[in-house]
Amino acid sequence: MRAGVLVIDQGTTSTRSIVFDLDGAPVAAAQDEIPQIFPRPGWVEHDPESLWSSAVSTAREALRRAACEPADLAAIGVANQRETVLLWNRATGKPLGNAIVWQDRRTADACSALKASGCEPQVTAVTGLLLDPYFSATKIGWALDAFPGARGAAGRGELAFGTVDCFLLWRLTNGAVHATDATNASRTMLYDIRKGGWDDDMLRLFNVPASILPEVRDTAADYGVSAPEHFGVAVPVRALIGDQQSALIGQACVAPGMVKATYGTGGFLLLNIGDATTPSQNRLLTTVAYQWRGRRAYALEGSIFSAGATVQWLRDGLKIIAKAADAGELAAASDPAQTIYCVPAFAGLGAPHWSSEARALLCGITRGTTRNDIARAALESVGYQTRDLVEAMRSDAGGAIDVIRVDGGMAASDWTMQFLADILGVPVDRPRGLESTAQGAAFAAGWQAGLYPGPESFGDKRRRDRLFAPQMDESTRERLYLGWRDAVDRAL
Repeated sequence: MRAGVLVIDQGTTSTRSIVFDLDGAPVAAAQDEIPQIFPRPGWVEHDPESLWSSAVSTAREALRRAACEPADLAAIGVANQRETVLLWNRATGKPLGNAIVWQDRRTADACSALKASGCEPQVTAVTGLLLDPYFSATKIGWALDAFPGARGAAGRGELAFGTVDCFLLWRLTNGAVHATDATNASRTMLYDIRKGGWDDDMLRLFNVPASILPEVRDTAADYGVSAPEHFGVAVPVRALIGDQQSALIGQACVAPGMVKATYGTGGFLLLNIGDATTPSQNRLLTTVAYQWRGRRAYALEGSIFSAGATVQWLRDGLKIIAKAADAGELAAASDPAQTIYCVPAFAGLGAPHWSSEARALLCGITRGTTRNDIARAALESVGYQTRDLVEAMRSDAGGAIDVIRVDGGMAASDWTMQFLADILGVPVDRPRGLESTAQGAAFAAGWQAGLYPGPESFGDKRRRDRLFAPQMDESTRERLYLGWRDAVDRAL
């Protein structure tokens, strides 16, 4: 094929690489699962070498399947799981230990202590974030203290920190470029989202030395070239972007008021708010949506810690399904008279509750409850958690949300998307391709390389698969949602 874009989409449970053609359409893909490491309850880690090897192997396989010569590529774009922390030696490129994943809760006590000291308002004012183990800063501090010799090495300028995008870029360029983009920087809890730079007060608060930090660049920018040994030739790297912001772009939500929801391991809603940075009054996050040519746009974000992970629990924990698609079939066969609620607080609850202490529960079980009803409750939990976020966004933004654009693995379930539309009372718009995360990185990298037109034209290539219109009556919708709120109170 002629020149196109290669996207490496490094997610929480897998790495996908996709080749896009001259028109921005996906041509071929390859995917590898990422092993999850759970050293202790609440701890989640990844082997950095698995992240790197899966990125290279899937990229090579996607190019092979697309019959695309690496020399024909216009650019590489990288989308990545955000907030995950890696430290490595600058001279050798060797990681000091496993990556600490965004889901990890080992620094919950440290965050609680900082909250008790009254630091959170300052943190939110500067970074747009809340004090929570979810973000990178306390993980970095923990790693510097826990990895043998790390503090001393950092003081001597021997260490580098990065989120996954930064680590992959370092490896792709053989250490020539230590950089990240503004979307990923804005998730570290060290970055001033208004001024656009690392913040000295945050670095002091979290005891993170500036010497380990990467340079912050535009989302679409010159990030150097890959070393020839990786793909046979040097290929320009032209975009880095956090996965949720990349899905926002892939869904063409590039105007204020547009909303996308991505359902993968977790669930993430982003509302484009343009150049506004007014803090949320409902414990949502204000984050950088993208940065073009030095100008930042922002989004309100709500995070659901467990979406697809809840279906994985049905499969791997309860073993009541063999594959993810089975959950929708069971839900469709469930008993409507069984009003069961699943609050999937396996690692606490995200926005708008932000509780590390909350734990998962099932409410309303009777002797007549079957696995069908439990599967339905698990899928419905995604809709209920989304409703919590939509209510908060409506309150903060002060405007109506007319439609939700959805993507991610769970968006393939017609049953789940119909319930989502029903419980929200808002149409749910599903595109033909659910790989919006990779699509956004492709748009950005291709635009930077001169292959695609600019952001105002991204929406021209989006194609709708189905619009799910609400079918549930208002009284049923509100009755079910009140039951959910009661279940959440019990989990809290």
